Amino acid sequence: MVKRLLAGTVTLIVLAFLVIVISVVRFDVPREQLVGKYAGGASQFATLPSGASAHVRDEGNADGPVLVLIHGSNASLHTWEPWVAELGGTYRIVSMDLPGHGLTGRVPGDDYSREAMAAFVIEIMDALDIDRFAVGGNSMGGGVSAMIALENPERVSALLLVNSAGIPVERDANDVPLAFRLAGMPVISKVMRYVLPRSVVEEGLKKVFVDQSKVTDDMVARYLDLALHEGNRDATRIRFSQNAARDEAAFAARLGEISMPTLIMWGDQDGLIPVAAAHEFKARIPHAELVIYENVGHVPMEEVPEESAAAVAAFLAGALAPAAGAPAPAEEAPAEAAEEEVGEEAGAE
Repeated sequence: MVKRLLAGTVTLIVLAFLVIVISVVRFDVPREQLVGKYAGGASQFATLPSGASAHVRDEGNADGPVLVLIHGSNASLHTWEPWVAELGGTYRIVSMDLPGHGLTGRVPGDDYSREAMAAFVIEIMDALDIDRFAVGGNSMGGGVSAMIALENPERVSALLLVNSAGIPVERDANDVPLAFRLAGMPVISKVMRYVLPRSVVEEGLKKVFVDQSKVTDDMVARYLDLALHEGNRDATRIRFSQNAARDEAAFAARLGEISMPTLIMWGDQDGLIPVAAAHEFKARIPHAELVIYENVGHVPMEEVPEESAAAVAAFLAGALAPAAGAPAPAEEAPAEAAEEEVGEEAGAE
């Protein structure tokens, strides 16, 4: 009787363990299963000289000035859809899933450095036969955009930095999404290769928005699905290990070389890259304009799309004007939503 009870208990424990494992273990999903769901009408796949198969969208006004938009870490080109809706009538807008992200997936060579991502974007511009363009990026994509501007000044007409990486900063670990903290832990990141609870994805998204209503079930599902795209989790682990060795201070020291008109945009409640970094960018980049949005987090283009897109339109109207000899100031956002500030103190590390 005791043996049967023990055997039954062990069986229940094993079954419970299997249920838990099945509920959190996530296998890779082939691109083909995701394309129909997340590749919109403007989507195309370009095979680049580097061997990467890039998911690209080329949309908006085909005859307008070109605006290239680059997403942040663990995001995708979908983050720019609100700006495409607001600005597409005027600009030809090119966005893409960076290496190791979205429907692009893992790339040959597994180089996910800022330099490699900048080269990837230039490959796309060459494939589309676009010689000159304005470029903007959010978070990691902002750092990539700044790298493109530094390495290709003759091709970049204007630069947009939206809550951008590129300045060494101090931050409260509690403000950093759990997924990012786990990806930076060598052993745990290997476990995350097979385990990705939906709750971790949802927590990460809620950390970057002040307005929690913006984090919808569809958004969480998309981020989870694209994280499971074949190769993306391996690429994320490799990217975080590569970034750990990056000299961010040396990159920040180069920002003074940026010569084209530059607009810096920031949400003042960003815990991932604190607003102190915005002031440091402003202090380092000559003639840069700074717009700060009150009660907004890490992704203003999604949280306050109308206001942020209006600031971009006003800025580019001056920056891209044929007779413009100097950067034109950005139109100030309404006083209750944004304020233009000049950072005089180096508030970031």
